[in-house]
Formats: sequence, structure tokens, C-alpha cells
Amino acid sequence: MPSHITCTTAAGVARVRLDRPDKLNALTLDMLDDLVATARRIRADRSLRAVILSGEGDSFCAGLDFATVLKNPRAIASAFVARPWRGTNTFQEACWAWRRLPVPVVAVVHGHCFGGGVQIALGADFRFTTPDAKWSVLESKWGLIPDMSGIHSLTEVVGLDVAKRLTMTGGVISGEQAAALGLATGVADEPLAAAEELVSEIMTRSPDAVAAAKRLFERTWSAGPRRTFARERAEQLRLLLRTPNTRRAQQAAFAREAPDFAPRQRR
Repeated sequence: MPSHITCTTAAGVARVRLDRPDKLNALTLDMLDDLVATARRIRADRSLRAVILSGEGDSFCAGLDFATVLKNPRAIASAFVARPWRGTNTFQEACWAWRRLPVPVVAVVHGHCFGGGVQIALGADFRFTTPDAKWSVLESKWGLIPDMSGIHSLTEVVGLDVAKRLTMTGGVISGEQAAALGLATGVADEPLAAAEELVSEIMTRSPDAVAAAKRLFERTWSAGPRRTFARERAEQLRLLLRTPNTRRAQQAAFAREAPDFAPRQRR
């Protein structure tokens, strides 16, 4: 069976695409497995600097393809079981795997961004959307709740009351409204161009410092001050004492030149 997830890498940027345009990139169990496998594979590439997530055709992702997925109850049961070494099941890891990458991940949203599509987008570090894109935490339509890491990621970017309203109503909002609420990072007629501009800017910084910043935010966002301060010290010492790219960044800054970075040290 052909994969409906494609990934190409050039100049340090991996472009991961949901590629089932005839079904508005609605998710099958195979696609979820492929998303997890793709994230794990590219994580090993230390020359990687960023990931851009997008959807082929008229939509980013219309959510889970219930008509297809419900045909295989045994596979659903298997995908629902959490892996103890990750703390996520397949549905959750398809979204959360992008948080585990040591590089920034940018989602590019157009057309439909429903249900699981919202949760995949929220697994990215940044999201750019067209103004007329349609966003919806659509699970309530099916009598369900968002369970692909969406409860956690929603409350990271919007207030608790907004997260509840989006989840309980399943209302459809525009890309402009999504940005106003905090679901999206920015709105652009050409969100891919906006994503590429941000990636280009981040790539002027040390890949080790970028990775350290992502780790810090991911691991301390809801932590107390003492734990956050301790992690800050640990990451900074590692950058100062063990990371050649830190010296390259400093030398380039003093010389007012563009830095030439080596591949990232840590996977």
C-alpha cells in the first residue's frame, strides 16, 4: 500500500506532506504510523535545521477518516495502547513526535484543519494559516473528545475557557479567528512563504542553541521557577563548555559576519 506521507529534505529543511488530497488528507491508521516513523527517522539527521508540515491539495487535514478507520477495530485497539517508553499511543505520538524533534517544526494550514488535523498542527512549534482556512476541534460531532494530545496542546496556546468552548461545541472558525485566539502563529495569503521566512531566520542561529531553547520550553512550560532555573543552568553550561557552534556564533557576531555552523551535536 502506498504511503500517504511524503518527506523530502534539502538544504537542512525537511518538508513533510500529508498526501491524500482526494480525501482532504483525512487520516488513516497507516498515515498515523507513517507520521510517527517519519518523525523518528528525521530526528537522527543532525544536519536537519527545520521541518515544514503541510497538506497536498485543497486542505491541510480534514481529521480522522472514520469510515476507513472503523473498519478495523482490532487495529484501532492496538493503536490505542500507550507505549510505556513514550507515554503516548499511536494517535497521540503522530502529533507529539514533532515536539520531540530538536528542530523547529512549522505547520502550514489551508483549507480544512479539523479534529486530528488541529492536533497535528498544534504538535508543531509554529502555525501559519490562510485567512479563510476552516479550523475546528471537531471531535464533539462524533461524540468524542480530542485525544491525540489535543487537550494538553490546546491549553498551552489558548485560555481554559476557550479550549473548553472549542472542544465542547466543535464550532468552525476561520484562520483569522484561529490566529486571534492563539491557535495559529500568524495569518498569510501564502502561509508556506511565511513559514519559509521564519525558518530562514531561525537558521541564522546556532542549531544547538535552537535545540536547547526548544527543550527548555517543552520541559519547563508548566514547571515551577526552581526547576526551570536548574534546566536553564544545565543547558547554558552545555552550550558554553561543549558546543563548538557557540564559539562560531560568538566569533561571527564579533566579526559581524554570517556564521558557518557545524551539524547539531545532539540528536
